[in-house]
Amino acid sequence: MPSSPTGDRAGLRRLVSRLRDDLAQAQAAQRADYAAGGNAQRLLRDRANLVDAALKALWREARLPPSLCLAAVGGYGRRALFPASDVDLLFLLPDGVTSATERQLEELIGLLWDTGLDIGHSVRTIRQCRDEAARDITVQTSLLEARLVCGSRALFADFSRDMRARLDAQAFFKGKRLEQEARHIRFQETPYALEPNCKESPGGLRDLQTILWISRAAGLGASWPDLARRGFVTDAEARQLQRLEAFLENIRIRLHYLAGRREDRLLFDHQEAIARQSGIAAGKTRRASELLMQHYYRAAKSVTQLNTLLLQNLGAKILPEPDRTPIIIDRHFQMDHELLDACGEDVFAQSPGALLECFLLMQQRRELKGMTARTLRALWRARRLIGPEFRRDPRNRAAFIQLFQQKHGLADALRRMNQYGILGRYLPAFGRIVCQMQHDLFHAYTVDDHILMVVRNLCRFTMPEFAHEYPFCSRLMAGFEKRWLLYLAALFHDIAKGRGGDHSKLGMADARRFCREHGLAEEDTALVAWLVEHHLSMSTVAQKQDLADPGVARAFADLAGDERRLTALYLLTVADIRGTGPKVWNGWKGKLLADLYNVTLRLLRGAAPQQALGIAERQEEARRLLRYFGLRQGVEKTFWRELDTVYFLRHDAEEIAWHTRALYHRPASARPLVKARLPHIDEQGLQVMVYTPDQPHLFARLCGFFSRLGYSIAEAKIHTTRHGYALDSFMLLDPAGNLAYRDMISLIEHDLEARLLAPADAEPAASGRLSRQVRHFPITPSVDIRQTEQPGQYLLSIVAADRPGLLFTVASALDQHGIDVHTARIATLGERVEDNFLISGEELADTAALLRLETELLEKLQV
Repeated sequence: MPSSPTGDRAGLRRLVSRLRDDLAQAQAAQRADYAAGGNAQRLLRDRANLVDAALKALWREARLPPSLCLAAVGGYGRRALFPASDVDLLFLLPDGVTSATERQLEELIGLLWDTGLDIGHSVRTIRQCRDEAARDITVQTSLLEARLVCGSRALFADFSRDMRARLDAQAFFKGKRLEQEARHIRFQETPYALEPNCKESPGGLRDLQTILWISRAAGLGASWPDLARRGFVTDAEARQLQRLEAFLENIRIRLHYLAGRREDRLLFDHQEAIARQSGIAAGKTRRASELLMQHYYRAAKSVTQLNTLLLQNLGAKILPEPDRTPIIIDRHFQMDHELLDACGEDVFAQSPGALLECFLLMQQRRELKGMTARTLRALWRARRLIGPEFRRDPRNRAAFIQLFQQKHGLADALRRMNQYGILGRYLPAFGRIVCQMQHDLFHAYTVDDHILMVVRNLCRFTMPEFAHEYPFCSRLMAGFEKRWLLYLAALFHDIAKGRGGDHSKLGMADARRFCREHGLAEEDTALVAWLVEHHLSMSTVAQKQDLADPGVARAFADLAGDERRLTALYLLTVADIRGTGPKVWNGWKGKLLADLYNVTLRLLRGAAPQQALGIAERQEEARRLLRYFGLRQGVEKTFWRELDTVYFLRHDAEEIAWHTRALYHRPASARPLVKARLPHIDEQGLQVMVYTPDQPHLFARLCGFFSRLGYSIAEAKIHTTRHGYALDSFMLLDPAGNLAYRDMISLIEHDLEARLLAPADAEPAASGRLSRQVRHFPITPSVDIRQTEQPGQYLLSIVAADRPGLLFTVASALDQHGIDVHTARIATLGERVEDNFLISGEELADTAALLRLETELLEKLQV
């Protein structure tokens, strides 16, 4: 067919202009109607119908050949068109279309964009659809929901028959199940992130859509009532699924409207507004946003429960296994097709202790891959049987302790127990923190989910398949007797969050009471209680205090008391930091903790403070490394004479050898030297050495330079040699993850040397926006300056919300007051920084001047 004449094109453009205005007005009216009534399904359906009408008008005006058709696919195909979602279209062509028709289609697709709709389109023949679906299950899923909008009914019928004929329900089920597993892993396998994705996260809309896609592909139903009629869910569960779907749809609709774009994450920016729009008001002690998120987490929890049940039931229908006689395990349970099955619907009512026994069996019998749907249903319904009498029963107490003493499966058991309400019923203190948000700017999950992640991390230290992640922790755990005590400590370490007061001490009291009630030996009780009370101590010392000070290590060794407690606390601390969020742990923090562990261990084994800090050993190891790199014996002597004891206390053997190799042959000159390298930890970050004649504003200038490159400073060691040279070391991290560390080495070395050749005032650091978390959960900054035991030296401690250029701001303020920085220990915990500086200067001895400095710092730290 020839291309449309110019007049037709002019008519199309007039139509597009009118449609753009009509669509905008109609969508505004739909938004107002939704705001008044809040009916999600009506809005989604009406939006799809509105777009249908616009597309039909354009199709008629375009006068395309009648052998073509236009189909809606994806969410638009199932009439679930969210406010900012793409309008997914399939232009379906017969074989052998002409080039003129192709030009017409190109023109029409361009005009579609001019209507203001966000179009996602594909142009395919039936054969091409078939090939794409065979290669990509995502395409196959989208085509599964295809719906004719306009054009050839015969062509669309041929397409539908071809898709159905070639759809392998078994392969589709397996593919969607694997796809869901991969998606869950991408979101850390938890629905309890503080800013969850209401579409993609576990427990989100996608988990519900996956079930309906599978059931539709297998011809088992296209709706929740369909599945209920076929017996895959009960009528009550079908109604619950409808309510859950509507809840999540309302969340997503409101997110799109608030953000003005496709935004599926429940960001802090939107939580309060969505709570307000949902009719949720703040309580006496909790924000409306916290109450909203608790509703969300409970809904997500129910979705994951029902998703598990339905996948299992659908799988049994789609992938039937040969009939087998169940294997009797005991009087309560049997194994049915590798699943744990309750022997009767009333097992838990008749024997409430079986509520714990079933989880114990899952740990003990590795051949069990899960629980049958009827067992999971019965478990959920029977959870309220756990009350004071159940908790006092010695048999149940013994069974609960046995869960922790098994070699395998504790983390999975506790997650299942939490998922089905058993854990919170048995430990009411745990029940109070289920779905509780944490607004401390570094925890990424709810309190209960964080606790279970810490238990999981400890369990991983025992597994050979994870030994490569943290080999030192794995070695320590292998030699630790009664490692189950560590799991108990992890369970209680944050259990008192949100009560007010010191959660470590409150949790310690809970842990001690639990241990005594459950018959633990006094020695074991003391260890668990001590770990809960001091679970933050090792992290605090390692990240905030100067290990070069013998008094710091001695005080920590006195706190630990013995090697067993030290090892237990180290393992718990590593697991705890790793469980706060995917971005909090890094290799540098791991090195700080390991250094503190090793120094303390030597002290506990009888070494003197100076021996424990290992200066002689460091120097000898540095000499060995120098020989390894081919330097002759004694080459270090001249350079080391310019360094004092403090230098050797603050640098490890690797750093000492690195500095010596770069500087042993370098005569005193005015030219600075900058060297950068990847650390030998896990190649996270950059180590930078700066050697230059000391000069004014040096520390502030260096902070500004690194900030402008996009780096944050994790640690700074500031040293002045005996002949007046600055020998400064920095550990740099890229918080955004955008910079290739290896590629930046030459740039830093060249540019920083060039800048240091010309002494100047410090240049401002890079500016940037505050994070969402800081805007919504601000931190009141604090500044504390106190004298150390060393004459003339002071410790400056700062707590503030993180922001670009923060360290430069502090360095500039100190520089203006003539304060020298000797070390800087930067602890960044998510969006919260806790920085400690060892400083000296004349003004610090003057009370009035000290007060002025503290006041000025507080003003500069205000967000």
